[in-house]
Amino acid sequence: MTVPEFGSFTELVLTRAVERGDKDAFLFLADGVRGVEPERLSYAGLDQAAKDVASWLREHHLTKRQVLLLYPSGLEFVKAFVACLYAGAVAIPAPLPSEQGKHFRRVSGIVRDAQVGAVLTLGAHVPDVEAWLAEEGFSDVVCLPTDKGPVGDAGAWRDPGVGRDDLAFLQYTSGSTSAPKGVMVSHGNLLANEAAIQRSTGNTPDYMIGGWLPFYHDMGLIGHVLQPLWLGTTSVLMSPMSFLRRPVRWLEMVSEFGVNASGGPNFAYELCVRRVTDAQLEGVDLSTWQVAPNGAEPVRAETVRAFTERFAPYGLRPGTLSPCYGMAETTLLVSGTRPDTRPLLREVDAGGLEEGRLTGPFPDATTRTLVSSGIVRAEDFEVRIVDPQSKEEVPQGRVGEIWVRGASVASGYWDRPEVNVEVFGARIADAPELGTWLRTGDLGAMEEGELFVTGRLKEMVLINGRNIYPYDVESAVRDLDPAFGNGAVFGVETDQEHLVVVHEFRPRADTDLKAMVSAVQQLVGREFAVPAGNVLLVRPGTISRTTSGKIQRTLMRKLFLQGSVTPLHSVLEPSVRTLIEAPEPSLTPTR
Repeated sequence: MTVPEFGSFTELVLTRAVERGDKDAFLFLADGVRGVEPERLSYAGLDQAAKDVASWLREHHLTKRQVLLLYPSGLEFVKAFVACLYAGAVAIPAPLPSEQGKHFRRVSGIVRDAQVGAVLTLGAHVPDVEAWLAEEGFSDVVCLPTDKGPVGDAGAWRDPGVGRDDLAFLQYTSGSTSAPKGVMVSHGNLLANEAAIQRSTGNTPDYMIGGWLPFYHDMGLIGHVLQPLWLGTTSVLMSPMSFLRRPVRWLEMVSEFGVNASGGPNFAYELCVRRVTDAQLEGVDLSTWQVAPNGAEPVRAETVRAFTERFAPYGLRPGTLSPCYGMAETTLLVSGTRPDTRPLLREVDAGGLEEGRLTGPFPDATTRTLVSSGIVRAEDFEVRIVDPQSKEEVPQGRVGEIWVRGASVASGYWDRPEVNVEVFGARIADAPELGTWLRTGDLGAMEEGELFVTGRLKEMVLINGRNIYPYDVESAVRDLDPAFGNGAVFGVETDQEHLVVVHEFRPRADTDLKAMVSAVQQLVGREFAVPAGNVLLVRPGTISRTTSGKIQRTLMRKLFLQGSVTPLHSVLEPSVRTLIEAPEPSLTPTR
């Protein structure tokens, strides 16, 4: 697919509006799929609505200022985001605070950090948003409802003249290991990554895109909203709650609208396998589904196998599920599985992996199954695997930190100059002449051109001189019994490092919780040859995750040490118990 060179993403959308006119840009399913007439937004309608709001933004001197977007899932968000592009403003997608105020602290932090000049939202939310702004002392931040009719003069709109180096939006990370930070995504970054996504997935203008992820999540925004605009095609959207309440709705959407490309995090595919019944699948046809990106890191081999096998009778092809790798700091995608190619599963020796090597498998030795995150295309990125301590490049087949550079890599975090030098300005010690690289904080290895992601650098647990990957332990425990859900494994230190296993468990009436804890201890001792003296079984929903489904192990470790994790049943070593503070129930994590 050949795409003209655009000077900005604004120019691209303006061009698409002329080319596509009254053709559908977006369909939104408010509730359910089958028999429901979707809300429609044409390219011309999007252009007109965006110019209206953009003229208001420019009239209020918000060009090149930060504008917070607080919307539920729906087409008003899309109009507001494009309006910011049309005004030359810097959009900041963020979660609309819930009635319980779960997100208010985070959103307040974003307003302060980004020096937000205005908030765009729906009229129904204006009273709550204005009350929150007043309470937090944001008296100079104006709040505008964009769904109550014209707010500006679309006819008076003028091209803002933005270029590739200008900021398009700030993507605040959900912080799987640290506090949220605003990634500065330029128009050039966005154009480069949308091209990279197209090359990786094989998407074409004839494809129907579909998705349910929140729009403040990078995959939801860039993959399901902006990729369709880049292609000049149609995207059918639904809310995250529609999917979470009834996962079959995702599959119904693919079937009903002939969706060709739709993806999500690893947990979404697992949820479909666990909760979608044969009766719900009656009449579902998944044969149009060409590419299903799986963006969680690392991807579970069990999920790849189970999802492919479960839905093959309904037309799902073996090469549809497409493991990939990326992050907000690279706009979105870095690597992906070739189109129509089965995911590569690599059996490796468990002992070798703990020592940082991809070796084996060997007869009668314990193995781990890694899933390749695909290939890195030379026209889009360079990737190196680097020893995080010496900062020297390591050879093929050795595990190290993944370092990346390319046109999609953002310039840094908003107002974090010192962090930016460390994270976005890294240099390889034995090849400083190659310039600067992004340190991803992820561990992985390259083998025969395939990228294998093995875990997070900061989350590795070192016990008796061995590297224990939390994901491997969590995966093994989850497979022990269907009642196990999400888990978080981390280390705490007294006179030595201790492994802590916190796992969600849905007990049955006859469940012996003490026996289940013992089973976890035996499993970890047998499979990983390390003591598991600290095991907590907790209620479903206790394990904190990011918006992309990644386990927030660092947060869970903090909550554990604060005494804020309430177990159904637990066993703790005495030395570990002394580390735990008095419990503070208000801090118990919920989702």
